[in-house]
Amino acid sequence: MTMAKTTDTALQSVPTQLFIGGNWVEGAQHYELKSPYDGHLVALIPLAQPDDVEAALQAAQQAAPAMRRLTAYERSRILERVSQLIEENIELCALIAAHENAKPLKAARAELARTAETYKFAAEEAKRLHGETVPLDAAKSGKGRFGFTKREPLGVVAAITPFNFPFNLVAHKLGPAFAAGNTVVLKPAYQTPLSALLIAKFFAEAGLPAGALNVVTGRGGAIGDRLVTDSRVKMVTFTGSVPVGLGIKEKAGLKRVTLELGSNAGVIVDSTDDLNAAAARCVEGAFNFAGQVCISVQRIYVLRELFEPFLAAMKAKAEALVLGDPQDAATDVSALIQPAETARIAGWVADAERMGARIVCGGKQRGSVFEPTILTGAGDKLAVSCQEAFGPIVVVEPYDTWDEAISRVNDSEYGLQAGVYTTSIARAFDAAERLEVGGVIIGDIPSFRVDNMPYGGVKNSGVGKEGIHYSTEEMTELKFVSFLL
Repeated sequence: MTMAKTTDTALQSVPTQLFIGGNWVEGAQHYELKSPYDGHLVALIPLAQPDDVEAALQAAQQAAPAMRRLTAYERSRILERVSQLIEENIELCALIAAHENAKPLKAARAELARTAETYKFAAEEAKRLHGETVPLDAAKSGKGRFGFTKREPLGVVAAITPFNFPFNLVAHKLGPAFAAGNTVVLKPAYQTPLSALLIAKFFAEAGLPAGALNVVTGRGGAIGDRLVTDSRVKMVTFTGSVPVGLGIKEKAGLKRVTLELGSNAGVIVDSTDDLNAAAARCVEGAFNFAGQVCISVQRIYVLRELFEPFLAAMKAKAEALVLGDPQDAATDVSALIQPAETARIAGWVADAERMGARIVCGGKQRGSVFEPTILTGAGDKLAVSCQEAFGPIVVVEPYDTWDEAISRVNDSEYGLQAGVYTTSIARAFDAAERLEVGGVIIGDIPSFRVDNMPYGGVKNSGVGKEGIHYSTEEMTELKFVSFLL
């Protein structure tokens, strides 16, 4: 097996080949995977060719009967073992994330702890899939009949995953798919292939049938289109940008599709017993992984009488963040995924300042790192306010009435999650009723997520729900059976 070609000896155990039909397959062409932080060569990664994608699809289809025959207990044991392997290799996995996508080690370790838990949830869910009896005799013509439902796997699932949570968002595809008895062709993000290949290695060690998981690496357009349009694929599960998601929906035809897309997450600060704690959480939500999180805090609306002290508290917390090398355990914020993204964020901030916004802190680039940036006075129509930043930017604005705050959060093409700080039960329930989002987080930021909750948005934020129980059901077919007694 070819190993990662890198100066870091810890990565020498990580495969750098395609994983197809239970075998490690050399690629005909390769690309250089480089660190977003300092540009060092991490590994040479295969560029999957059309023949590789076809081989992966064939392997997944051929393995489908074997996966279908596995008992719930056997599927659960495999998923549980993968969870254990992640826990045993957390430092290696965290180091991969630091190299691949410049995720600071402390954030990477938190992601890996969640990932192990996600596979545990999937292991438990494998044992919970069940149907129900249907009272056919409730109908006049149903006398003497017995009916029930059962859930069956769909077959081949295509999973297309992003760079920002390369372990946990892969787990949200693979865990439910295998819990339900499906097979998978996985296309990881161009920048984060090593994490997916290591997980494939773990699944092989855990006893997953050969061909049940196939990993093809390379450019999204060449691989993704083939997966989305192939008739053998019964479901596409995708996390990524709105334009790509819309393209998938148009091309998928009658396939089942789950899309987790963009966001522009808002927070309302109406009242709180601890303003400093709320400000600290908003800083965490805005700047964790340099803001490259779907539910990153991007817009904060603060009751005017609380605005100045809240803004001062946020500024102090943001300026205390440590910027630098993702492999330094003290680092809070490191590089964005590509220099082009850093340039885009710098342009957005410059445009906002030119249009009258005030930079409270940050606003400058330090090498490959963009400073955590707080803006105010940006209005609601500038890019920093109404588009998805996916970078270390947050806009903080005062409001005068509760209705104004609700309206401004809703004034977005996105609707993934929103956070509400209020000590009023009436306003909390009003927010839960009126906010146009998939998840309302009371007393906390919209960046809150645990892996067994339903997760998915409205508007341009996506279609369908993730969260292990909900995804597992999405990845099954409900069959009805009737007996004439």
